[in-house]
Amino acid sequence: MENLSTLEIKDNAFARQFETTVEEGLLIVEYSLQERKIFLTKIHKPEDYNNKTVIDQFLKDILAIAVERKLKVVPILPEIVTFFKKNPVYKELLPPGIRL
Repeated sequence: MENLSTLEIKDNAFARQFETTVEEGLLIVEYSLQERKIFLTKIHKPEDYNNKTVIDQFLKDILAIAVERKLKVVPILPEIVTFFKKNPVYKELLPPGIRL
């Protein structure tokens, strides 16, 4: 199991994705930037990878980056929408008018 305290997030701006390495391979969240908003569009995970704890930590780390950069977050992917619903503390990152 991955150590959550050593989860390294790389912002691959060229590919427009956040990346972290897990034992099974690369975990990726694709994004798009537009007008001080970051749209989280896709999650790619290694085949049969379902470590929800690591995925949730990865999303939390990405949201921390969005806060640092003063970006509003628009979750597009249902899995990320579900994450927001389960973690209402992050709803303040949603742009005005976006309700989940």
